[in-house]
Amino acid sequence: MYNIVLFEPRIPQNTGNIARTCAVTGTALHLIKPYAFAITEKNLRRAGLTYWDILDIYEYENFNDFIQRKGPGTVHLLSSKGKAAYTEAAFKDGDYLFFGREDTGVTSEIHEALKAHEWRIPMLDIPEARCLNIATSVGIALFEALRQDSFSYLR
Repeated sequence: MYNIVLFEPRIPQNTGNIARTCAVTGTALHLIKPYAFAITEKNLRRAGLTYWDILDIYEYENFNDFIQRKGPGTVHLLSSKGKAAYTEAAFKDGDYLFFGREDTGVTSEIHEALKAHEWRIPMLDIPEARCLNIATSVGIALFEALRQDSFSYLR
């Protein structure tokens, strides 16, 4: 099983889309606080989180809590600041694909801690277009990891 990590998610609809992707691929979702929204029934319904009950979900107070409590597996940071393309990563079952906040990404401390495994999704260099939507980025990177594993546990 792969793991998706969202650092301080801001937009419930993005988190809802990512949760659905995780649920249908057997991928665990890890959420690092604080969130910009409350995880309530109303927000879950509105965000499309009808898959919440079949999702393996873990919550952490902060980045250090995540690092201390996570299981084995490499933590791969997907960031527009990564030097190498995500297709150069060697993803393995149990790895964590880590994504920053929609508005600011991750802190410089997190970049430093994860720099050995920091990847980017190639895109045009257009100043007005900072990056892809996070739910799209999660799908791209997760399905590359699943492809590398020959989609072994998917039908």
